[in-house]
Amino acid sequence: MNALVALCHFCELHGPRTLFCTEALHPPSPAPSQPGAALPGDRDRDGDREGEGLTMRANSSASQRGEMCEGCRSLPASHPGFVSTDDETGIRFLSHQHPRQSQLFSVVRQACVCPGREGPIFFGDEQHGFVFSHTFFIKDSLARGFQRWYSIVLVAMDRIYLINSWPFLLRHLRLTIQSLQSTALKVFDNEQGVCPQRAVRINSVFSPAVFPHQRSGSAARSLTSLTQHPNLWASLHSSFSWLLKACGSRLTEKLLEGAPTEDTLVLKERQTEQEEEMSCWEGAEGVSTRPQRNQSENQLGSDFLCDEGQAAEFPGPKFRSLRHLRQVLGAAEFRQLVWHVLMGNQVIWRGADPGLIQSAFTVLKALLPVGCVRSIPYSSQYEEAYKCNFLGLSPDVSIPAHVSSSEFSVLVDVVNTEKSCQYSAVSEDDIASMYHFISSSASVQPMDKGKKRPMLLNKLEVALSNENLSVDVVSHCLLCLKEEWMNKVKVLFKFSKVDGRGRDDAQKVLAVLGATGPGEDDNVRLLKFWMTGLSKTYKSHLMMAVRSVERSPSQ
Repeated sequence: MNALVALCHFCELHGPRTLFCTEALHPPSPAPSQPGAALPGDRDRDGDREGEGLTMRANSSASQRGEMCEGCRSLPASHPGFVSTDDETGIRFLSHQHPRQSQLFSVVRQACVCPGREGPIFFGDEQHGFVFSHTFFIKDSLARGFQRWYSIVLVAMDRIYLINSWPFLLRHLRLTIQSLQSTALKVFDNEQGVCPQRAVRINSVFSPAVFPHQRSGSAARSLTSLTQHPNLWASLHSSFSWLLKACGSRLTEKLLEGAPTEDTLVLKERQTEQEEEMSCWEGAEGVSTRPQRNQSENQLGSDFLCDEGQAAEFPGPKFRSLRHLRQVLGAAEFRQLVWHVLMGNQVIWRGADPGLIQSAFTVLKALLPVGCVRSIPYSSQYEEAYKCNFLGLSPDVSIPAHVSSSEFSVLVDVVNTEKSCQYSAVSEDDIASMYHFISSSASVQPMDKGKKRPMLLNKLEVALSNENLSVDVVSHCLLCLKEEWMNKVKVLFKFSKVDGRGRDDAQKVLAVLGATGPGEDDNVRLLKFWMTGLSKTYKSHLMMAVRSVERSPSQ
């Protein structure tokens, strides 16, 4: 990550000071060798010597501007600093008291936040860079108010990258800060136990003549003295180096062909919401109440990203693809199940093998946009349809009567056979010999000969029944079909929800989209359900575009 992390201190006598900073030094790009050119190793050694020289010059210039007390100093000017190398990328992480580049010295010094507000803050501009700063205090028995102010700042030129990394940086910087505060608190308690400073100050005689000398005497305490940490700066070097490396590898650039899909936008939105929620819980008081509040959601496995990984943890057979699921269930049962999935009905699987059920959900969820998926992989109690459209249940859970008689749900019971008790002797691919699958639903519309199925289901069945097409080719066909129908959803959303057109106009749009004719009712129902899976980014962008047109003067 092209950034710099620094620990800063606001000295009561000398103002803001930089105590320790870590920056990443990227390896030079390979260039054609020329006669007389320096070797890469020579350039590296020259860079190291240049960095040490800049550090010594920065320390010297700082000393010339004013006397530096012990609280303003971390490493001596002759200290070579700390260096760590990432073997994977060749990036070196260098730590000194001041930055290697002289122009960064003033930038980092200006980034020191004055005391008065504890917590994170973001500021900066395009010229001097952007700063993520977290101000905190360290307990000191000799300081005014028994505490001294510090801040950890991260300076970068990429504003978007820094803002997107806010939850990550906040979470890990707080760990470093809490470690420093807890260590200093122990030293503070020990010193107060030996000589309570509050009583000494109350009993001391105040005199304006000696007050400056009293204050100057208590100012010279270093962070090493406050924490009694023998390897404080080496530990901070490791922490800051890891932070730069992890933050740089967390977000990577990816080449996208065209605009991002709705699935990509929804996944990004959910990831952002999860990180913001985690940061809010970590920063709020009473963090211990979080597990109790979200206990049911965690037990039910509501995270849509973890189903496939959780299924791999369970032993036993698994469904590998939609074609595999169709072969096990049979064409008719598979057609009915997929129809319920596409229509947005609740799909319930009940059985004793959670791994098998979660693998079935993994392949079935590929039929829907990510925004339409609400999954509870395995639960010990029934959950209503508004909470999830994929629900896995243990075999002893009873289904409520209103759900069993509803046409908006389908139940698949997974019944063990005699061979299931000794599945180690049976091939894992032979799921049909280990389980019986009994499907039941109050709706049998896909099976009626007088009714036509939705166009998406017909095309999917053609692809699955063609044995000349591999599983990967079928997956790409399904991806293209989803994108085709998501584009129709966007047109219908713009036409009906944003523009507010009537039913007659909507019927004309459906005809243009090719959703009328045989299976029209199911096509419209599918479009309306998929409309709920549109990303917030797309909806807000569309609404802003419409409002900007309305505000513009009519031609």
